Amino acid sequence: MIEILLNDKAYEQDIRELLMAFYPGETFSYEPVSGSDFSVEGMVDSARTHFNLKIISHKRVDFPALPADLGEEIESEMEQADEPVEVHYENRTETKSRIKKRLYALLVLRTGRLLPWGTLTGIRPVKIVMTKLEEGMTEEEIAAYMKETYYTSRAKIALAVKTAVHEKELLKQLDYENGYSLYIGIPFCPTTCLYCSFTSFPISQWKGRTGLYLEALYHEMRSVAQSMKGKNLDSVYFGGGTPTSLEARELDWLLEKLESTFDLSGIKELTVEAGRPDSITREKLSVLKKHGVTRISVNPQTMNQGTLDLIGRRHTVDMVKECFAMAREEGFDNINMDLIVGLPEERLEDVHNTMEEIRRLGPDSVTVHSLAIKRAARLNTMKEVYKDLRITGTQEMIDMTARYAADMGMEPYYLYRQKNMAGNFENVGYAKPGKACLYNILIMEEQQTIAACGAGSTTKVLYRGENRIERAENVKDVEQYISRIDEMIERKRKLL
Repeated sequence: MIEILLNDKAYEQDIRELLMAFYPGETFSYEPVSGSDFSVEGMVDSARTHFNLKIISHKRVDFPALPADLGEEIESEMEQADEPVEVHYENRTETKSRIKKRLYALLVLRTGRLLPWGTLTGIRPVKIVMTKLEEGMTEEEIAAYMKETYYTSRAKIALAVKTAVHEKELLKQLDYENGYSLYIGIPFCPTTCLYCSFTSFPISQWKGRTGLYLEALYHEMRSVAQSMKGKNLDSVYFGGGTPTSLEARELDWLLEKLESTFDLSGIKELTVEAGRPDSITREKLSVLKKHGVTRISVNPQTMNQGTLDLIGRRHTVDMVKECFAMAREEGFDNINMDLIVGLPEERLEDVHNTMEEIRRLGPDSVTVHSLAIKRAARLNTMKEVYKDLRITGTQEMIDMTARYAADMGMEPYYLYRQKNMAGNFENVGYAKPGKACLYNILIMEEQQTIAACGAGSTTKVLYRGENRIERAENVKDVEQYISRIDEMIERKRKLL
């Protein structure tokens, strides 16, 4: 338990997020409680010009040795650790940066650890780099800026810059002014994985009733198509859940409705997350191919059977291989595979085994996720049941996946981060030339309007000239989505 005691709540979230990065999974109290480990106290003076920040231990602490590669910026901040931070409350960005830098220095002193991304706790670090590139900064200037402003490590700066350069090149082909992308959510899965917090429901509970959802979804799709008439549709993405949880005939029906409802003549990609190997059949793959799907995912998460059993994925490693081979036989030449680093009980040798198996299969892209335990995941909601599981994500694991991706001829093309991520790392999409997913970039960098249909989906309308985004969220519960579909449609119609 960590106490956060502030006399001004303006920067409470920023302080909490940085603490979460150093202490993932910890609980916080905003008032003194017995048994807490330590307090972070932040007091703004009456003139609101200085912020006194300190850490008070309630238990004995053996302060560790400091990392050898601290850097001049952090060392300078540490030298001022006992002094108040000069702040300018009328400038939120600058004040937030100063407070987080001081807290970061105090936490490094306490833990002996540097975070790979420094004080950056947001999910879109590449967006910072993209903005600076558009402002005319050189890559060297951006690197210096991120090191000075966020204490980001050289390795992560290089990754962010490299990814941003690729993103910028890929996005050239899009019509920002008159274009949009479409997301269609299928909130069903064969089972719910241990770490999952996405909108998904066991398909078995909806046996014989999925038609009710599909009718509501088609109703929403028709409304969106009408609202977006005259706009150019660039990409379509079927996600979930697991879209291939549906029967082959249902997929066929849904894709026919897509073709008859939207003008697909200008789309650059059509992705369907096949996802779970236990949901894939040759008949379903044949349906996807017939309807011009250009990209699919076959997602093992790991190629270690013991881990698959532990996290609740009801398929085998051999099934992954069989489904991948089947997809190649059906003519798919753009297959992605999702992996997770930091899964319960996995060690470096397990990640090595997974990457060896993936290399032998030869996918066209690989997305490497660092485990993030969200509030809704069973790993979090049932902590007592799973408290003895060892969860370790290391830089060595992340580096290994990057080396394998490079060996397979892939480059990083999109990157994002999540809260409570193992090791405070990132998720990276790697792809061979010509095989990157435009939608993945768009959902992260928010460069284009995305119209979304289905339970739990979020429509984002971009107002480029105003640098503003408006959102319309659909309810997550499938029963509620069906019964309230007209409400979902009306909310979205007004926005679009």
